Amino acid sequence: MMQFPPVTTSEDDGVRFLHLGTPMVQGAMRLRKPDAIELEYVQNMMVWMLFQHAPSNVVQLGLGSAALTKFCYRQFTQSKVTAVELNPAVIAICETMFALPQNDGRLRVLNADAMDFVLDPAHHACIDILQVDLYDEIANGPVLDSPEFYQACFECLTPNGIMTTNVFGSYDSFEKNILAMEQVFDAVVWLPAVDDENLVVIAFKNAPQMDFSELYERAGMIKKKYNLRAKVWVDGLKQWMKSQLTE
Repeated sequence: MMQFPPVTTSEDDGVRFLHLGTPMVQGAMRLRKPDAIELEYVQNMMVWMLFQHAPSNVVQLGLGSAALTKFCYRQFTQSKVTAVELNPAVIAICETMFALPQNDGRLRVLNADAMDFVLDPAHHACIDILQVDLYDEIANGPVLDSPEFYQACFECLTPNGIMTTNVFGSYDSFEKNILAMEQVFDAVVWLPAVDDENLVVIAFKNAPQMDFSELYERAGMIKKKYNLRAKVWVDGLKQWMKSQLTE
């Protein structure tokens, strides 16, 4: 039987934190705003909103404190939302301590292995948005980071599908993951690191046109409707593009 680290919580200044046997934060929720996204890097995982307005099928690999799952479920009311989490205790504590709703016709929280999920042909070519945040208690880098894993993620996406991935850990881990994604995806970009070097990578199955005036207009709409700091995302994409031109 697989052994998991203990799942614990702490609270500070109105925010509840999730831990996996260490002080390292694995998720957070502001108690007065349980459906909001508290951590900046988790907000950055929503950068796909600049390019897709109404996804039909959103999948989260790694539940964390359920912030992304709850947000997508509450805000995109026409979307099916699936979260895949290996540790049953994480699912249980999200239900009891982090306001995760019960499964229904739109929401599925699966106790399953992320690699098995993306390898399953039943999930191929049907996911519009794939959000990947897979860490163990040590968090030296993503638990799944091979070209085979990212190829399977690619296969899951619809033609205009987007994957956002949190690449936290050492520089070696970052470089390894970027190279693995670039072997598979048509375009791979990333935002500046936030929250203790959590760096969010955006991988496109098919590269979009980046019209920055349109992106800033879209960012303004996202800020107004969802209260997410989307202008910072566009600034980050511009910064990434400039860095690539100067290399």
